[in-house]
Amino acid sequence: MYVTVKELAKYLDLSEDYILQQIRLGHVKTIFDGENHLLNQEQFLWHKEQLDIKRKQLTLEAEEPIPEDWDAKDED
Repeated sequence: MYVTVKELAKYLDLSEDYILQQIRLGHVKTIFDGENHLLNQEQFLWHKEQLDIKRKQLTLEAEEPIPEDWDAKDED
C-alpha cells in the first residue's frame, strides 16, 4: 500500500520534515507521481516496531526513580 509523506509521518509519529530529509539523502525509496512522493508503507513495518520498542524503553526509564546521591568522599 502506497502512502504520502504526510500519511507516513502520522503512521510513524515522526515529522514530515524528517521523512523528506531522509528521502533527499537517499535513505528512503519513493515513487514520485509529479506532485507527491509515494512510499510503500509495508517497508516501514519493522521500523515502526523498533520505534515503538524504543519509545516504551524511554518511557520506562523516565518513570524510574532517580537514585539518591552517594557520597563520593567515601570512595577514597
